[in-house]
Amino acid sequence: MLIKNCNIIFLNSTEKGNVLIENGKIKAINPTENYSGEIIDGEGLYLSPGFIDVHIHGAGGYDTMDGTFEAINEISKTIVKHGTTSFTPTTMTVAASDIRQSMSVIAKAKNEGTDGANVLGAHLEGPFISPKAIGAQNPNFLMAPSIENFNEIVGEFEDYVVSITLAPEVDGAKELTKYLSEKGIVVSMGHTKATYEEAKQAIKCGACHSTHLFNAMTPFAHREAGVVGAIFDSEITTETISDGIHISYPSLRVAYKQKTTDKVLLITDAMMACGMPDGDYSLGGQDVVVANGAARLRTGSLAGSVLTLDKAIRNVYKNSDYHIHEVVKMATYNGARHCKIEDKKGLIKEGYDADLVLFDEDINVKYVIVNGKLVHKA
Repeated sequence: MLIKNCNIIFLNSTEKGNVLIENGKIKAINPTENYSGEIIDGEGLYLSPGFIDVHIHGAGGYDTMDGTFEAINEISKTIVKHGTTSFTPTTMTVAASDIRQSMSVIAKAKNEGTDGANVLGAHLEGPFISPKAIGAQNPNFLMAPSIENFNEIVGEFEDYVVSITLAPEVDGAKELTKYLSEKGIVVSMGHTKATYEEAKQAIKCGACHSTHLFNAMTPFAHREAGVVGAIFDSEITTETISDGIHISYPSLRVAYKQKTTDKVLLITDAMMACGMPDGDYSLGGQDVVVANGAARLRTGSLAGSVLTLDKAIRNVYKNSDYHIHEVVKMATYNGARHCKIEDKKGLIKEGYDADLVLFDEDINVKYVIVNGKLVHKA
């Protein structure tokens, strides 16, 4: 397959050119030999690496916690239409046996493949979080952070855990953070009421990321900098739900300026109502009402989102002064680095996996290619 006449989004620039795909990989950029196979004319379109979502619970009426391969596959098929070519299905604070069941189907989806976006492994959001920053998680299933409890929730599927969100101030969290980070699992601070000092201590223990910046964490204030202050005052990465609901655009701009576009990942935190009409849904076994683009528990707490990554890119691009390649990096390369696959995904580079998206100047997705195959055409 040859994609010609497109604006190729590289890590640090955008340049007009052609890209040749062969055997699921990017074979050449601006190839010189004549080509007679399938050609996509990308005139007027941008060619981006496929988007990578490292925090997503569900889409298309399905939830990671459904615990079935069908659910993971249907989520993959829904989000691929929006340019997401790889993701880490995200679990919730639920019964240990339910998390373990979801881990087994995430492992299967990674090993056997899906009909949509690639599954890279799991993100465990909870159950080692603070009851005081519960958000839309279920307080009835909180567990104490310990190696024993971690082993109980993941069973034999530890190798499929990419990242885990925990509250660093909860007893046992420091020890578990050290243990998991030494194994190469990304430990992320989230759903936490930690002080600045407790968050900085967690970073010393190996925490290297933070979950949905500003949401379900102690805010920045002039006398107590909180978890937000610790994130800003360190080199760890963070993630934003850039739907204009979870965080205002001025606050997003402040965060990007502080952390730089190298240290922020665009995520959706989407739940099953993503790609579906407004109405009644559930998240981690709790009732959720979706109205006017916001998903909330009946208590009014935000319960994930119905965001897609193409929309997140559009929102940031339209509400900031960043070049398109800088915004796209936050939805592609940064996620690949987070998942430790930046040697094969997240860039348009010879030898890399051909996970690609073609979109117009308004970030409307026109073509999506996964592993060198055209899987969606608008």
